[in-house]
Amino acid sequence: MLRPLIPLTLALAVATAALAAAPAFDVVIYGGTSGGIAAAVQTARLGRTAVLIEPTRHLGGLTTGGLGATDIGNKKAIGGIAREFYGRIWQHYQQPSAWKYQKREEYTNRRGSAADPGETTMWTFEPHVATKVYDDMLREVAAKVTVVRGERLDLAPGRGVIKDGGRIVRIVMESGRSFAGGMFIDATYEGDLMARAGVSYHVGREANAVYGETINGVQAGHAFSHQFTKQVDPYVRPGDRSSGLLPGITPDGPGVEFSGDRKVQAYNFRMCTTDVPENRRAWEKPANYDPQWFELLLRNFEAGDHRVPWNPVWMPNRKTDTNNNYAISTDFIGQNWDYPDGDYATRARIWKAHEDWQKGLMWTLAHHPRVPESVRAEFQRLGLAKDEFTDNDNWPRQLYVREARRMISDYVMTEKNCTRAEVVADSVGMGAYNMDSHNIQRYVTAEGFVRNEGDIQVRVRPYPISFRSIHPKATECTNLLVPVCLSASHIAYGSIRMEPVFMVLGQSAATAAVQALEQGVAIQRLDPARLKARLLQDRQVLDFESPPIEPRVRVSAARLGGVVVDDLDATRHGFDRASAAHSVYVGQGYHHDNNSGKGQQTARFTPALPAAGRYRVLVAYPWNANRAASVPVIIRHADGETRVLLNQKKKPAVDDLLEPVGTFRFAAGRGGYVEISNAGTEGFVVIDAVQWIAEK
Repeated sequence: MLRPLIPLTLALAVATAALAAAPAFDVVIYGGTSGGIAAAVQTARLGRTAVLIEPTRHLGGLTTGGLGATDIGNKKAIGGIAREFYGRIWQHYQQPSAWKYQKREEYTNRRGSAADPGETTMWTFEPHVATKVYDDMLREVAAKVTVVRGERLDLAPGRGVIKDGGRIVRIVMESGRSFAGGMFIDATYEGDLMARAGVSYHVGREANAVYGETINGVQAGHAFSHQFTKQVDPYVRPGDRSSGLLPGITPDGPGVEFSGDRKVQAYNFRMCTTDVPENRRAWEKPANYDPQWFELLLRNFEAGDHRVPWNPVWMPNRKTDTNNNYAISTDFIGQNWDYPDGDYATRARIWKAHEDWQKGLMWTLAHHPRVPESVRAEFQRLGLAKDEFTDNDNWPRQLYVREARRMISDYVMTEKNCTRAEVVADSVGMGAYNMDSHNIQRYVTAEGFVRNEGDIQVRVRPYPISFRSIHPKATECTNLLVPVCLSASHIAYGSIRMEPVFMVLGQSAATAAVQALEQGVAIQRLDPARLKARLLQDRQVLDFESPPIEPRVRVSAARLGGVVVDDLDATRHGFDRASAAHSVYVGQGYHHDNNSGKGQQTARFTPALPAAGRYRVLVAYPWNANRAASVPVIIRHADGETRVLLNQKKKPAVDDLLEPVGTFRFAAGRGGYVEISNAGTEGFVVIDAVQWIAEK
C-alpha cells in the first residue's frame, strides 16, 4: 500500500531542516552509564566525535551510584578501559590524602586487589571517587566528547527516533532538542533508544524450552538462597485467609515451573553506609511510613529468623556498599514488573516506592521494638555516609535496575554460553559472574506460608560474549549498538549484567561504531577480523580457558544422619556473611566472619539429643586456602568442656565435608553444645553444621 505523497514530502522536509539545524556527531551515545562513558572515551580516542546524553543529572550509573564492590567472577576477564578505570581507582587510593577515616593499611577488604604485591588495580571504592575518575577520563577527551545532562528521549508514540529506512538519522528529546549522528549507541539500563528504534526485545523470563535452557523461567523448586527458613503467616490477620494477604505477596502462586512470564528480578538501592560517628547519619522514619509493609519482616523475626538482613561490604574510609541479603531485605520484591516498558511517570512512581520501602525498612530494623535487640544494634551502628550523595540527601542517585528490556538479535546469549557448552568466535568481551537472578516474586505455599521465588545463583566459566548480541538484526536497524540491554536470555543476562562488563562492551561497541563509519557499512557487515585486531590492540580480553565447573553439592541433614544442627539454627553473634560458593556444604549454604571482627564473633550449635550416651562429634566446614588454620572450637559435654583447634585450610576427613573433633559423653536434651569462634584467627572462619552420632 502506497503512503500519501504530500505527508511524506512534508515529513522529509521537516526532518531535513531539523537535521541541518542539529549538530552532527560521529557517534551519538544515549545513556551516561558506565558503558556509555566507556563508549564515549573510546570514540574520542579513535579520533571521532561523540555526544554523551544522560537523561538524569548524574553520570556513571550504578558505578557512581553506590555499587563500589565490583561484581565479577574472574577479574582476568576485565580489560581495556574498564581495567584502566580500576587502575585509576588504585592510583587514587595510593595517595595519603585519600584516607580520611582510616589508614590505608587498616583497610583489608580489597576483594583480592591492592592487597596483593605488584597489583595496580583496586576493585572497591567510594561513590565520589568513581565520579572523580569518570570526570577525569571525560575531561581528557573533552575536545571530542560533548556531555549533555538532563535530556530524556521523547517516548511519545511516533516520536523520539527519526529513521531513514533501517538507519537512525537523529534522536529527539522531550525538550525538542535533537542529536544527529552516523552511529548510535543505547547504553541505558532500560533500552529506551533501542525500543523506540523498532528493535525487537523481551521483558521477563523465557520458558526453558525457548532456548533449550534449564534454569530459566519459574524456578519455585530452585530458590534456596535469600529464602524464608521459618514458617511465616502471610495473612493480614494471622490464620485468616479471608482477611487478605499482607502487601507484596502475589495471590496467584508462582506459576508453572520452568514457564516464562513478564516478571523481572527485584531492584534496590546500593546504600553507602558508615560506622564513623561524625560521618554517620541516623535512619529516619519516612513521613509516609506504612507499617503493613513491614509486618512480614517482624513476623519472620518472631518466627525465629534472627539473621541480620543485609550485606554490607566494606569500602575504604569505613564505608560500605550495602546489598540485599536473606528472606526480607532491601530488594523490593515484585514491585517493579511495570518498570521496563513504563513511561517516565510510571517509572518515577516505582522509583519512589522503592525509596520509601527501603528507607522505611532501615528505620524499622534500627528502631522497631519487635526487631531483636542484636539486629537493632547492627542497624544503629551503621548509617548513611554524610559525605556521599550530598546533592541527594545522602541517598543513592541510581536505582539498581538489574534487568529491564533485553534485545532479541540474530544471536541470543544463553546459559549454554555461560557454561561454555557453546563458545562464540566473534567475542567483544567476556562475562565471568555467576548466573545470578534475585528473587522475582513472593507467594503463598499450599500449606499457607510465604515463600520467595526466582533466586538463582549458578556458577559459570569465563566465556566470550558475541558481537552479534550487541547489535540488532539488519532488518530492524543498521547503525545501532546496544551494549547494556544486549541480546541475552534472562538467566544469561544475570551473569552478563555487571558494571565492568558494561564498560567492556561499551568500549567494544564504540570501536565497532567507528569502524563501521570508516568502512561505510552497516554494523552487521563489519569486517570481524579488523574489529578483533583493534579490540586486542586496545587490550580487551576476548577469551581464555578456565577449569571446568565442579558440581555444587548440597547435603541435607537427613542424609547425614544422627543429630545435625545447621548454621541457620545456631545462636550466632556475628558470622553474618552468608555464602554458597563452595562445591559442597550442608543445607542452603554457610556463614563466615568476613575475616574481620576477630574475637567478637561466635556461633553456638545446641543439639536436642534424644538420649544420654557417648556421641561422636563432627564439624562441617567448607575448606579453602584463605581460611584460618587454628579455629577455636569448644565442646560442652557431660564431663565438662573440651577445646580443640580446627585447620579450615585442610580438607575435612569425612566425605570432604566433616571433621571429627572427638567422642564425648552427653546428657539427653539440650545441655551440651559446640561453640566456634574467630578469636585469635588469621583468615576467614566458616561455620556450616555440627553432627552428633551416637555410639552403639
